[in-house]
Amino acid sequence: MKTPIDEFLEGPKTAEAVQQFLDSHQFPIVRDGTGTFVWRGEADAVQLRHWIYGLASSRDLQRIEGTDLWHLSMPFPPGSRVEYKFEVSRDGQGRWIRDPLNPHLARDPFGANSVAHGEDYTVPEWVHPNNEFPSGFYKNISFPSEVFGRRVLRLYLPARYRTTRRYPLLIVHDGGDYLKYASLGHVLDNLMARREIPDMVVALTDSPNRLVEYANDADHAYFLTEELVPFLEGEFSLRTQPQYRCLMGASFGAVATLSTAFRYPGFYGRLLLQSGSFAFTDIGEDNPRRGPAFDPVTRFMNEFRADPSAISERVFVSCGMYESLIYENRSLIPLLKSTGMNVRYREARDGHNWENWRDRLREGLSWLFPGAFLMIYE
Repeated sequence: MKTPIDEFLEGPKTAEAVQQFLDSHQFPIVRDGTGTFVWRGEADAVQLRHWIYGLASSRDLQRIEGTDLWHLSMPFPPGSRVEYKFEVSRDGQGRWIRDPLNPHLARDPFGANSVAHGEDYTVPEWVHPNNEFPSGFYKNISFPSEVFGRRVLRLYLPARYRTTRRYPLLIVHDGGDYLKYASLGHVLDNLMARREIPDMVVALTDSPNRLVEYANDADHAYFLTEELVPFLEGEFSLRTQPQYRCLMGASFGAVATLSTAFRYPGFYGRLLLQSGSFAFTDIGEDNPRRGPAFDPVTRFMNEFRADPSAISERVFVSCGMYESLIYENRSLIPLLKSTGMNVRYREARDGHNWENWRDRLREGLSWLFPGAFLMIYE
């Protein structure tokens, strides 16, 4: 089946024809399982830079002779979502840029990337603000910690918060990033208003030294369990049974979630793990592929894999098929299930990024904390 670029190649290569081609399509062109990336301009070389694990990290675009148009076509499965940039080389110097023909961007702490959406992928409507629903409100909380000194965190209180009621507690690692890049505040507002999850109090925590504190750090686990939770239970109307406490996080935050629950088994009845950096080795303790920052993670995961136990009641795990951590996350599922914990696992045709994690929040939160009008996902 011909792609749009094939059809263009069969016609004239005039400047007018190039402009007509650009004006008549949205880019990248995704059709019939193929994605066509296009860049226009003068360069020595143009490459597609992406974050799809298993493929070469760069793919060459080909210049159409007699024009300043460059193109690359590649398989693009339905439901896929891919973040990318172009590397444009001139005079021996390469510069990474966003796709000027594509208005869709995804942001993270390092900037923004262009986004290509496969057929059948849509941005969930429940990630956007809805003026018909009330919004939760936020409080900045400062309190002393024995292990970390004074810590400041942001607290989300549901719009219908009343001191005469008691609420579940959700503790979020990298809470500021979840708010900024994964639309967590809007997601909470929408799901609570639609009664898909119960009203809950959400502690949005952040660490100034996350690669240390999140890597199976005893002080971090103590801070959350022995200091933060008792403080919040004393200040706010919270349920105190384990099934109403949930820890969540992505990447290293997922490691911190699992390792904290491991150190305090049974304390957190709900866990939400997204694209966890669950590095392990079957022989030895070194993991050179991941680097020294992962050494304490590897030791922890080796210990947990050697003697797994039921540390929570329900565990929701998600990971992208296009990220390098897919192997570790897939291998974790039978291990968790073997302990008798209730586990749900979801994969997506996406990478290691905030919008992947955003898109899994509805299913994860509503499965861990079913609301009055529970939506069933199969």
